[in-house]
Amino acid sequence: NQVNKFVLKVLWLDKSVAIALDQRAGNTTHPLTEYFFWPRKDAWEELKNQLDTYSWIPPNEAIVLLNQTTDIINCWQEEGKQYSVKKIQEKFTQCLFVGHD
Repeated sequence: NQVNKFVLKVLWLDKSVAIALDQRAGNTTHPLTEYFFWPRKDAWEELKNQLDTYSWIPPNEAIVLLNQTTDIINCWQEEGKQYSVKKIQEKFTQCLFVGHD
């Protein structure tokens, strides 16, 4: 079952948001990528380029991860400072959030 085999790990910060890709193994996750920071760089494009090199990640799973990345970046841009990490975790339950509250 490919569902939830991969998970986005998100650093929710005041001046940026950073997104990394982890792989689930049971109840733990293992990093597959470094953190890609927005708006310092184009985090979506960097993640897409990385996913393109991982032939073992199915294209439909990559699309889901990229769509989640878009939603997270948009939310951070529009309302980032209003959300605590706890609140944003409730909004994006399929992702792992780290940062400050």
